[in-house]
Amino acid sequence: MKRIAILGSTGSIGTQALDVIRANPGRFSVSLLTANNNSSLLIKQALAFRPERVVIANSEKYDEVSEALEMEGIAVHAGDVALQQAVQADNVDMVLAAMVGYSGLLPVISALKTGKQIALANKETLVVAGELITRLAHENNVMLLPVDSEHSAIFQCLVGEKPEAVDKIILTCSGGPFRGYTAEQLEQVTPEQALAHPNWDMGAKITIDSATLMNKGFEVIEAKWLFQLRTEQIEVVVHPQSIIHSMVQFTDGSIKAQMGLPDMRFPIQYALSYPDRITNAFPRFTVPHSPNLTFQSPDTRNFRNLALAYEALSVGGNYPCILNAANEIVVQAFLQKKIGFLQMSDVIEQTLSKISYLAEPGIDDYIACDSEARRVAWELAGKKSLY
Repeated sequence: MKRIAILGSTGSIGTQALDVIRANPGRFSVSLLTANNNSSLLIKQALAFRPERVVIANSEKYDEVSEALEMEGIAVHAGDVALQQAVQADNVDMVLAAMVGYSGLLPVISALKTGKQIALANKETLVVAGELITRLAHENNVMLLPVDSEHSAIFQCLVGEKPEAVDKIILTCSGGPFRGYTAEQLEQVTPEQALAHPNWDMGAKITIDSATLMNKGFEVIEAKWLFQLRTEQIEVVVHPQSIIHSMVQFTDGSIKAQMGLPDMRFPIQYALSYPDRITNAFPRFTVPHSPNLTFQSPDTRNFRNLALAYEALSVGGNYPCILNAANEIVVQAFLQKKIGFLQMSDVIEQTLSKISYLAEPGIDDYIACDSEARRVAWELAGKKSLY
């Protein structure tokens, strides 16, 4: 029985992970559930899965959650410090890091320091501090198991292969809802249009990142650290059908691809059960009835975030941290209709140019850099306001 702590249990990945756990009661149990603001769903999940403790990050929601669970024998905590402490509990075997954005960094660091296995769905953790995270994982003998469908696909393709046999990896990308749009068309895009993602069921922030291709840019940076690759070994191709989740090309020219329906429960289950594969009742991809599979190069001229991510990865140091912080701000500003779709890239690029470069940042540097980049990005977004 593997005891799972789910960080971000009320989000898209968290709720689907609970579907996997519910279907496998003999393999998994839930020891910890955490949420940021969604107290009502957290309470329902706690009553259904009976973890030993829950953490609500927003301290203003503590009384509501505590009163609902006080007679159930479930300990309730609140705040970021409580979250970092909870993942270190003896009754946690694996931490599923499904929080969105920078907020997932410190809890993952805390879990790594006590040797907890990590199923990583929070790509920003490696974007912000990839070198630090991979070093901590190595020092504490922890395997980082990818949950993103693309990185899970790469991970599966690499099983049994030698690292030196890898020529490059190919991350696939749906292209988002605005694939093929001109710059003039992108200028008119609204948040409501951007949230209508064609293939995947995701939260608002990740959906916007997918529409701008920043999500794919983050995956490029994440892949560098997960698989210890050089920047030039990571290629992105647009694959609108989202059937091939990613590929690996080897030095002999052959390619391995991992395929399946666009259903996040597949990579979540694989990460939770690794190295085993377990039977499930999820819908299956059938080859005879498959759509035509097409591929094309990404448009980095109109979707500049992908190019900015490659640039941040090449520069290294604290640049990816700046990139992530600025992106979180511009997504928020776009959703609030304060800036336009194309202006998000403008603000990110300008923020990168205004923050001092640090070649070898430590954790305190990352925290300070994140705060400063957010301040600068908010200031720039305000100056570019459309309304």
